[in-house]
Amino acid sequence: MDSADWSRARLIPTSGIRGVTEQETRATSALLAVMTIVPEFARSLVKELGAPAGRLDAYTEVSFTDEDGNVDRPDGVLHMTRGQKSWTALVEVKTGTNRLERDQVERYVRVATGEGIDAVITISNTFVSPSAPHPIQLPPRVLKGVRLEHWSWTHLLTTASVLRTRRDVSDPEQAWILDELINYLEDDRSGALAFEGLGTHWVAVRDSARAGTLRAGDRGLDEFVNRWDQFLRYLCLHLARDLGSQVDVVVSRDHRRDPAKRTRDLQAALADQRLLNGVLRIPNAAGDLLIGTDLHARRIRASVELAAPSAGYAKTRVNWLLRQLKAAPEAIHVEANFGHGRSTSELLSSARSDPRVLLDRRDPKRPPRRFTVALERDMGMKGGRGRGSFVATVEDLTRDFYQDVVQDLKAWTEPAPRSSRQPEETEVTETPGVAETDRI
Repeated sequence: MDSADWSRARLIPTSGIRGVTEQETRATSALLAVMTIVPEFARSLVKELGAPAGRLDAYTEVSFTDEDGNVDRPDGVLHMTRGQKSWTALVEVKTGTNRLERDQVERYVRVATGEGIDAVITISNTFVSPSAPHPIQLPPRVLKGVRLEHWSWTHLLTTASVLRTRRDVSDPEQAWILDELINYLEDDRSGALAFEGLGTHWVAVRDSARAGTLRAGDRGLDEFVNRWDQFLRYLCLHLARDLGSQVDVVVSRDHRRDPAKRTRDLQAALADQRLLNGVLRIPNAAGDLLIGTDLHARRIRASVELAAPSAGYAKTRVNWLLRQLKAAPEAIHVEANFGHGRSTSELLSSARSDPRVLLDRRDPKRPPRRFTVALERDMGMKGGRGRGSFVATVEDLTRDFYQDVVQDLKAWTEPAPRSSRQPEETEVTETPGVAETDRI
């Protein structure tokens, strides 16, 4: 009996989905049911919303009638209880390319206010960003103590995948059920799509930046930079699934306090310098991962900066870095910064042949202060997320740079203090990866 071409039976099948309504109904029921069965999954999602750690009940096909007889039907309800404490949230779900509607979300917020419900959670394929924490912006007077939260399907899929990678779900049957949800969400027929691109203004912004005619007030530029911010969030989720660890977008304090300022600053950088930048923070990495896009040169760049050792000769410090890059591609760029505007930059292939090319030209004994390691590629020109698109090329660059470079880098640390009983060293004690023989 040959079963190679047979379809494996699934707890949550995607076969037989007919239309968007059924797609959304099935996705809602599958997600909420798994949340009630796998407490670690539910807790990882709702703990930031003020829900107590307790028993979760979930419902679908619910309805609420107001005093005028109007009926509202959110897709689901979550109800968490622990002792005398309780927490409730309405859930509204969109799949595929369907977008949340402001009127509908506002109605559900008003229902929550009237019913004493704590939160309204929306789920769709839209990504949130520091400059747009929710796809629907409602005034504070409408919220009136109701928390409005948004989850993208990729966020939910990433959360489930990280739990499985870390083996945080101890019960084997619950782990299998979570796997079934992951399999369901990864299927194209589920409607849980990935990031689709930088929006309808991509071509106009791309070509204007190339021609040098882009201006901060151009139509659609604010929407474009907000999509870039959403894309950074998507890259974090994309990396988190690979690494089994949370990855965050680094945002300045000013931008966290004033998301509109972040939008303005991104617009200004794009209009004045034709540049879009973002910073990703990965736990325990030697440095933050900087993603840069030069729309004029049509180049993308991934880089990481780390401090040079504060002990050893100049060449010793250069070799400390080169030894960590022994498995990295030769096309990597390495820059040594010496302060006061002085730096050197070479391809890794050249530095491997002769590390002295990274020393200060005027003063070879001057030790470097910092190193920058970078990988550059041509930018994808297409919209969307297919082969040759901007989204796909940045995704590939980010993943490859992390795997080939960042994950092997270690930040330098001061050596342990030496015992006074040992003979006094006349030279600097060798630190991990720093050899005493690397002198000039």
